[in-house]
Amino acid sequence: MDFNTFLFRLSKTPVKVIAPILDFESYVPIDLSKDNNALENFDTSCSQSWITYINNYLQTRNKLIAFGGYLEVRSIYSRSAYFNAESLSDERNIHLGVDLWCSSETPVLAAFDGVVHSFKDNTNFGDYGPTIILKHCIDSVTFYTLYGHLSRSSIKTLSKNRQVVKEQTIGWLGSSEVNGDYAPHLHFQIIKDIDGFEGDYPGVSSQNGLAYYSDNCPDPNLILKLY
Repeated sequence: MDFNTFLFRLSKTPVKVIAPILDFESYVPIDLSKDNNALENFDTSCSQSWITYINNYLQTRNKLIAFGGYLEVRSIYSRSAYFNAESLSDERNIHLGVDLWCSSETPVLAAFDGVVHSFKDNTNFGDYGPTIILKHCIDSVTFYTLYGHLSRSSIKTLSKNRQVVKEQTIGWLGSSEVNGDYAPHLHFQIIKDIDGFEGDYPGVSSQNGLAYYSDNCPDPNLILKLY
């Protein structure tokens, strides 16, 4: 069985990784790709502009969580030197996880039983901010889930190898002041091989790296089952 099929079969129902008290009727898809013309109307380098855009998007649709973004090509990363490169094919602008946009301090949940692999406050401009990586071993298959853009309190008393159970609250969403200067959201990513990383893993790929990263980081919707 290939890894994608394994993930899809882990749960017949959607796996919830955020906001335990909200049902899936509160979710709405969102397009934040470079092809979304609406993003040309504000300063994408400003977190407050993003907060206003996301909040208006949710309010006009009477929803509470906006989701999407796997393999989405985004222009927002051009604001940060952390993602830039001399060659366009080396520029990192292809998103490798699913983002769930909602209010700061929203609880974040473990996708599956596992242990804390690592955690770190990634403080580069445009980076994850506080991040937790969980390690899972299910049916003799080991893989990892990454939760980025958390609050600093989420990792303040955390320790490696601490056991967690599915849908346990492991942290809370951070504000723009600590989450890399974004509107509050969870970056959720699945990783087959952690490649030696600790508390961090690339969440955005270049075109040159896409073949590897899209294989090593399959679509989180295989378990989220949101679309």
